[in-house]
This record gives sequence, structure tokens and C-alpha cells, in this order.
Amino acid sequence: MDTDNVPDTRERSRQLIGLLADESRLRAFAAIALGARSAGQVAETAGLPPRETALALLRLREQGAVTGQGREGAGGRNGRSENGGALPGGAEEGLAVSYDLLRELARPERPARPAGGGTLETFVRDGRLVRLPARWTRKQQVLRHIAEQTFEPGVAYPERVVNERLRAWCQESDEVDHVTLRRYLVDLGELRRSEGVYERVAAA
Repeated sequence: MDTDNVPDTRERSRQLIGLLADESRLRAFAAIALGARSAGQVAETAGLPPRETALALLRLREQGAVTGQGREGAGGRNGRSENGGALPGGAEEGLAVSYDLLRELARPERPARPAGGGTLETFVRDGRLVRLPARWTRKQQVLRHIAEQTFEPGVAYPERVVNERLRAWCQESDEVDHVTLRRYLVDLGELRRSEGVYERVAAA
């Protein structure tokens, strides 16, 4: 997956959320996260009928949310033999959550490069803020662009997340830090702050 391609990453995240919006698939996924290694163990842990379990596992594997075949012959609970020893061959086929995929989708998105020229091209390069303009009207344009590229309207962001996303914009600037950028966005009215939670104000 190309994590620099923001639309593809967002679409993949939406697909994963849609996959887990189904109760059977969510229960099967949770069972695997809790240690179920075979289809039988998933059915037992999730409380699902065998056919429903099989369909849920099929969809989870197709979307890459879990790996492994989960064959009943792979061994006992959690891929171990009856006497507690590791199974040399079966453990390889046990079901497992695709944590690498989840970590990849959880990476902060790199701000997109501005499509327009003029003021934005002068002060924003390769998705990074070079410096803020001294003229207020230009400063408003740059700040509005940063807000639009970084935050979705109507979504509540904890201050930690706001700082993390704004810090990415300031990596190439020696003049502006994320705290200054956050204060400007609030002063401009692009972000609304209430009890440590920030929300981007939708355009009128």
C-alpha cells in the first residue's frame, strides 16, 4: 500500500471499517485477536455457528484483516499440542490478526501538496510549511489551506492529535512551530476549541 496516496489509504480504512461493521465478522476478528487459531476455536470463542464462522473468516482473509488458514488439523488451542508443546508444522497455519496492516493504516497522513500556485506555492512546498506570510490576507489563505488539508469538518480532535498533525507541517520551517500554527488556526476561526478538544469549522 502506498501510504503517500492519501485517497487510497482513506479508502482502504473505510473498507476495513465496513468489513468490521458486520457483527459476525467483528466477533470472529475479536476471537482471533484474543488468541483463537482455528475456525473451531473462533466459532467457540465468538459463539457463532460453523457456517457463519466460515463465511466471516473468508471475508476477513479476502480483505487482509487476518492471515492463516486456521485448519482444524493445525493443532490444539493456540497452535500447541495437547501436552503444551509447540507444534512444529501447525503453528504456521494458525489464524492471526494482520497487525502490520493496522499499523500501516494508522500512520499519520502526510499533508497533500497544494494544487494551486501563487501564494500557496511560495509558502507551502511538498506538503510542508516553509514560513507564514507577513501579510494577513496571504496568511489567511495559507492557514485555511492547512486546515482544509489536515482536518475534517465536524470531527472532534484531541489536542494531542492536533499537535501531531500540525507538527508534520512545521518540519521544514525554522520560524513556525505547531503551537503557533494551532493558535493562528483558532484565532482565524478555522478551528474551534472547547475543553481541550478541537473541531474544524465547516465553511459557510
